[in-house]
Amino acid sequence: MDSTISFRDDANISWYRIPVDRQLMKTLMRRSDWQGLRQALGHLGLFALTGTLAYQAFLQVSTATWYWSVPLLLAALFAHGTVGSFTGGTACHELSHGTPFKNHKCNNFFLRVFAFLSYWDHIWFEPSHIKHHEVTVHRDYDGEVVLPQRFTFKDWKFWLGLFAWNPLNTWNVYKAWFQKARGRLASDWDRHVMPENNLALRVKHRNWARFLLLGHLALAITFVATGHWFLIVLVNFGSHYCGWLGWLTGTPQHYGMSFNVPDHRLCCRTYTCGWLPSFLYWNMNYHIEHHMFPLVPFFNLPKLREAVKHDMPPAPHGLHATWKEILAIHRRTQQDPDYCYAPPLPGTTGERASNDLLRREAASIA
Repeated sequence: MDSTISFRDDANISWYRIPVDRQLMKTLMRRSDWQGLRQALGHLGLFALTGTLAYQAFLQVSTATWYWSVPLLLAALFAHGTVGSFTGGTACHELSHGTPFKNHKCNNFFLRVFAFLSYWDHIWFEPSHIKHHEVTVHRDYDGEVVLPQRFTFKDWKFWLGLFAWNPLNTWNVYKAWFQKARGRLASDWDRHVMPENNLALRVKHRNWARFLLLGHLALAITFVATGHWFLIVLVNFGSHYCGWLGWLTGTPQHYGMSFNVPDHRLCCRTYTCGWLPSFLYWNMNYHIEHHMFPLVPFFNLPKLREAVKHDMPPAPHGLHATWKEILAIHRRTQQDPDYCYAPPLPGTTGERASNDLLRREAASIA
């Protein structure tokens, strides 16, 4: 994200939208405390389970057992970090929309739990992401996702963060939160979505940063004082390592797609995958559907897909097929930096929705 950009607020975008039967859409938009609890507690439960296994493996480590206990510990930490990498932008993303739970108090409670565990900035993310939905990847308007995106496989630090732990990443997380705790915003986009004239929001943002830092410090002190210092690795740093699956599932959202186009089928990507990545990713692999109809909760996105797939581009199935497509685009952009992937579209028989309507829906204002 270029912090020198002066972002604008005068967008007038007419988004393409596939017609859906009104009664069906009413059903699909229905929130569910049961579905929300099943997902949130299931995710947290899996995080606790992998953490427990890692802690039990740690207790087995000794000079006599290192040859099997250390590999077991590393495997458990790999699993724990894999699950932990989804507690931030994935879980907090959907909870920030306010769509999983019918009960708003439950939604806000779990949002704060996941945000605290993962050092996620949900105060900033809410206005940022609402704007992202309103003006998705339109330059001069969207600073959350800026296309074209780039990545490289040649940096060893990239691989270290994916499959182990990169301490520099952790240091940058803490450095950013210390700045936020002092009331400092890092970029022009931050200042755009949290302007100076919204003092209440800035104070709320600063106070959350202080609460998060002091809360993690209190946990770390408690763990050390009680002789369970290894819990720092599992709780305080549980979302800081082994982010490989989070990266594989999240990168396809907009990678290689077109910008400045009023059609989510051209600027977002949908793919299908197995139950475990889909569960950890809170069904955000249905990304076109999510952007086109942000009021539909994550658990109904597969049903929404069935209702609109006749007017959707083909969706690759599985991470292997998805990344085969991504890597082909990646190779193409190495030769032509201006290249954008344009999937085949069945037709253009849909309706139009204003960016203001998308903004209100992304903010869960029907």
